[in-house]
Amino acid sequence: MPERVVLLHGLWMRGFAMGLLQHRLGEADFAVERFDYLSVAESGPLALIERLRQRLMPEHEGEIVHIVGHSLGGLLALRACENDSGLAAGRIVCMGSPLLGSAAARGFAQLGGEILLGPYRSLLEQGFEAWAGPRELGVIAGRMRLGLGAVVGQLQGEHDGSVAIAETRLPGLTAHCVVEASHTGLIMSADAANQTIQFLRHGQFLVDSPT
Repeated sequence: MPERVVLLHGLWMRGFAMGLLQHRLGEADFAVERFDYLSVAESGPLALIERLRQRLMPEHEGEIVHIVGHSLGGLLALRACENDSGLAAGRIVCMGSPLLGSAAARGFAQLGGEILLGPYRSLLEQGFEAWAGPRELGVIAGRMRLGLGAVVGQLQGEHDGSVAIAETRLPGLTAHCVVEASHTGLIMSADAANQTIQFLRHGQFLVDSPT
């Protein structure tokens, strides 16, 4: 049986935005499915996390189920997998996720708060202190500075237009790499897709970036 991959889109997106990445992972012989949610209209994160955990349950003994999240989707992936009890084995890839908290989100919060960020405002603003979950975690960051986040947030150093590379370097991650892509461009980047495939298969990227 092929290894399964669950894709999570980011803030202000829907599942169809992950279509090209789904196609590329499917060509690499993964069984890929999209997890769709309303990023700013969901009633709350607890029900969403439980629904996501149900998708990560094994359908047969020994099944491998990976999870790939873009932006907010990566944060939700980590939240769902902090306790891996009952879930299928697998790896996590986060693409452009502000795992240490987002300066851009804090900037948007001043403009609209719950309206712009929905029930995930706190998670986007604060992120995590470290990753201590049982799954191997790979993080792909972009460094093409195109995006509204750079306008409203004080992004330090290299960034993808919405998330600074420094915001993606969560202590405890397994591997980290940087590609030439903007924040939204990460899910359309062939390079990012190839790096994702490499990590899902081997637990390392083609070229890891220096820590």
